[in-house]
Amino acid sequence: MKLLRYAKNPILEPDTSKPWESGAVFNCGANKLNDGRTILLYRAIPKGYKKSSKGKGYSNYISSIGYATSINGYDFIKSKEPLIKPEESWERYGCEDPRITHFKEDGSEIFFITYTALSNPAFSGKGNRVAAASTINFKDIKKHGFIIPDLNDKDAVLFGERIRGKIVLLHRIEPSIQAIYFNNMEELIKPQDTFWENYKREIDKSVILKPEFKWESSKIGAGPPPVKTDEGWLLIYHGVDDKHIYRAGIVLLDLDDPSRIISRSPFPILEPETSYEKYGDVNNVVFPEGALVRENVLFVYYGAADKTCCLATAKLEDVFDYLGDFKR
Repeated sequence: MKLLRYAKNPILEPDTSKPWESGAVFNCGANKLNDGRTILLYRAIPKGYKKSSKGKGYSNYISSIGYATSINGYDFIKSKEPLIKPEESWERYGCEDPRITHFKEDGSEIFFITYTALSNPAFSGKGNRVAAASTINFKDIKKHGFIIPDLNDKDAVLFGERIRGKIVLLHRIEPSIQAIYFNNMEELIKPQDTFWENYKREIDKSVILKPEFKWESSKIGAGPPPVKTDEGWLLIYHGVDDKHIYRAGIVLLDLDDPSRIISRSPFPILEPETSYEKYGDVNNVVFPEGALVRENVLFVYYGAADKTCCLATAKLEDVFDYLGDFKR
């Protein structure tokens, strides 16, 4: 099974009339508001970045996070200004790759946003930390700073509800995906030093997914926050091979124990094939960060070649039929 690309991709492109997103817009997290509108948070780069003299990535490359809304999930209106931008020393080189979880508990609800905060220049390979912010209206944003300190970490996503009484976060210490369990939001946002000291000592016990197949041999990372279904948690993730090609995979996790794999596709469900996925600021990349279900159709929002935002879909019943062939 392969996801079906939206015929009018890309759905978001750089806007030269807005300096903060004039160079690239990509890697978009998604969720739904209570009125049914789809929201996207996307990574945006201004023009002016150049190939690094060190031969890897770009210099003068600082991200902020934009905001867009849609009534139908296809056609989006973008904000005039970034929703989240580098303001603190710990994120001065960029706010990247947002994911959004609508978390409800005890009659209250928030949109919990995880993103990568850079305290060192992009592509330096250091200073990548998982940061978080929250909002109830996408107007007033509360930044919480680093939630995973002292680990070069990315691809953190929060489950939308407690599992067996715990708040669960997935994250990625290369090359695998790990799960962390918290007693409450306070412990997640402001953990005691001993929490992380204990976690790091036994981090191997937290791994729930490892690279298994050739197309993901280099590393894997969580994409969108897991989507809850009657069959289990649908987790879409990215995999990178030894040629640095990014593809998307899918796995079904147990509702009560997300460390238990029910089914995992040995084949990617999306890979670079079109010109907008094969050629851009970083070639050969599809990078999913947003997923939601509308009228029994799975919508997957992804970044293409670090340049634009795109959409691919599949009927939910087709997804489960497909995964049924790979039960464990």
